[in-house]
Amino acid sequence: MTGLTGKLPKSAKGSRLLLTLTLCTILTLTGCGNNGKEQANAPSPSAVSTTSPETTITPASPSPQPPETTKAPENTTPPTTSVKDPIDTKIAHMTLDEKIGQMLLVGIEGTRLDESAKRMISEDKVGGIILYANNISDLQGMVKLNNHLKETNVHNPAPLFISVDQEGGKVSRMPKEFVSIPSNRTVGNTNKANLAQTMGELLGRELTTTGFNVDFAPVMDINSNPQNPVIGDRSFGSSADRVTKMGLAEIKGLRNSGVIPVVKHFPGHGDTSVDSHMELPVVNKTSQQLAKLEWIPFKAAIKDEVEAVMVAHILFPKIDPKRPASLSKVIIGDQLRGEMGYTGVVITDDLTMGAIVKHYSLETAAIDTIKAGSDVLLIAHGYDNEKKVFNKIKQSVKNGTISEERIDESVRRILTLKSKYHLSDKQNTPIPNLTSLNQNIRNWLQQLK
Repeated sequence: MTGLTGKLPKSAKGSRLLLTLTLCTILTLTGCGNNGKEQANAPSPSAVSTTSPETTITPASPSPQPPETTKAPENTTPPTTSVKDPIDTKIAHMTLDEKIGQMLLVGIEGTRLDESAKRMISEDKVGGIILYANNISDLQGMVKLNNHLKETNVHNPAPLFISVDQEGGKVSRMPKEFVSIPSNRTVGNTNKANLAQTMGELLGRELTTTGFNVDFAPVMDINSNPQNPVIGDRSFGSSADRVTKMGLAEIKGLRNSGVIPVVKHFPGHGDTSVDSHMELPVVNKTSQQLAKLEWIPFKAAIKDEVEAVMVAHILFPKIDPKRPASLSKVIIGDQLRGEMGYTGVVITDDLTMGAIVKHYSLETAAIDTIKAGSDVLLIAHGYDNEKKVFNKIKQSVKNGTISEERIDESVRRILTLKSKYHLSDKQNTPIPNLTSLNQNIRNWLQQLK
């Protein structure tokens, strides 16, 4: 049409009018006569299949019909419900006392469960026990003690961490019935990761056959200071590469045996010249210096998602001049949890050691370490010390110094770890026959030569 110009004759005008009316009718039926009001809501061309059949236009009904009354279709899809995490559900049903108790790992006196130990479990609901050499007489006595601990705890909200320092060498708690396992340095001198893994498996078997579920091992400190009075041959060696390789292998071995590994002593105890059991060591290194040596094995363990990290009582004045690592928000909160992204369980070294009690109030130290980001407070000696800490934490929650939500964070990590390893207090451990295990240890010792 746009190509027609000039005037039309009269006879053509009628034809033109008829043609125009016809075209308008067609355009109206095809939707083009609505001034774009509906077309704006039409699907874009890209949304229409090129193979779709042509649209069928249905003629209007001769007379309008009343709309039918129909029931809305029933919703056959079940309503979406949020499934609560069972750990969160358990925490929601725990009392404040029960939650605080989970954060305490305590030592006991003697080779039998005395009244103080029973009260810590039954009244304060402590989350874990650590045994030392003075708690272990012989194989039978040790197994009976661990069984008694579990029996006493069986009605509490969560099973116990039953822990021990079983490193090998001079730090060994197993009774004389076991063939001795040598120090980390002896194994490290081989520079063979498979032997370190076997070491972890053997240590783990020693513990599981006697009722333990946590080993404060491996030591991942680098023995960089020959004058170090506390690490020495407890370390796999003086190089970061060796300590990393052997430490990760031991972690794997412990896991294979069903024992929870705890790496220690973050951020590194290898360059100290003071024993933190007696006094507070001071290391004048910056974070940058630690990152180039001491942190290397720990970062590798964190990447391996190690279950727990023990933090040392060492003052690093260039990082935090006021508080040792175990109480420091800079070291635990900003560096370990923040910079390194560690989300597992953080455990303090024993808060009753000289490094702490000679310089800080035990109760203040307990609050500081929780604020810093620790989950488990190790109180290795004294029912009175455990009671002081328990009461101080409870008071601090009540007066708002620490929020109950902060307590819940730690309890969630603790219960998650216990669940991961399927800990239970419901089954007693039988007195084991050590013939096979001891022979396996002897065979492994031959490979170290």
